[in-house]
Amino acid sequence: MSTEKQEKKETLNPLAIAKLLGPSNPNLDRFIRFLNSVRGTDKVLMFVQYWSKVIVWYLQRRSPAVKTAGQTISLIQRIQNLAAPVSDFRILLRYYGLLPMIQYMNYIEYNQPSSKISLTIERLQNWANVIYYPLEHIYWLGAHQIIPISEEKTNKIGMWSCRFWAVYVVLEYGRLAEQYKNLKYRETILMERIKAGDIGINEDPEAEMAAIKAERSSMLVNTCINTGYLPLTVHWSLEKSSFPDVLVGVFGGFASIFQLYATWQSTA
Repeated sequence: MSTEKQEKKETLNPLAIAKLLGPSNPNLDRFIRFLNSVRGTDKVLMFVQYWSKVIVWYLQRRSPAVKTAGQTISLIQRIQNLAAPVSDFRILLRYYGLLPMIQYMNYIEYNQPSSKISLTIERLQNWANVIYYPLEHIYWLGAHQIIPISEEKTNKIGMWSCRFWAVYVVLEYGRLAEQYKNLKYRETILMERIKAGDIGINEDPEAEMAAIKAERSSMLVNTCINTGYLPLTVHWSLEKSSFPDVLVGVFGGFASIFQLYATWQSTA
């Protein structure tokens, strides 16, 4: 086959575009790892779930009375038809959520944090999650009429599960504050040792400083995620809440951005 014919054949081949990626593409490999993880898929769906609420709110404000052509109304309905099963699937995706909590409870007892306050906070957080997850599972099973629970009872169980989630979120601010204090202490001690020339041969102060900066960055991301979650947990913990759905989308969408970032970083 002539070179000209071969080039023409490759041009017609729709898969020939794959050559543009090269023999190995680290970004594509990383993106696939991200989506292959339960956590990565959950965060993508979380982004869709919450920002769809903001889009629906925008479309409703843009043309609240348009019903003749039906285009805006049908678009809103289509977005809602996507968001509803996405939200439902995310709850189902957390079916195994209790097991990591039990594993982590065991881990912190053998690898305790540096301060007793941090240890107490993390123990309380774990207990809050140990109660939260089964309640959420029961809520989901009841809502789908898999187990015989009345709608009123199902809603109460869902509300109580969110109350324990709210406890976790509030305690997280205490844990982050303790983490910040510990980081400041480590940084101060390290700087003093560097100034005094008190660095051992096998020590790498630059690596230690880089580790402190990375932990501070992670702490900032977790603070942003927690701040996005806080109003949502309060809203869903109340029997009657006037919190508008668009703000649920805004705060949840805000948290989803940082969740996506944190999950993406973990796949490096």
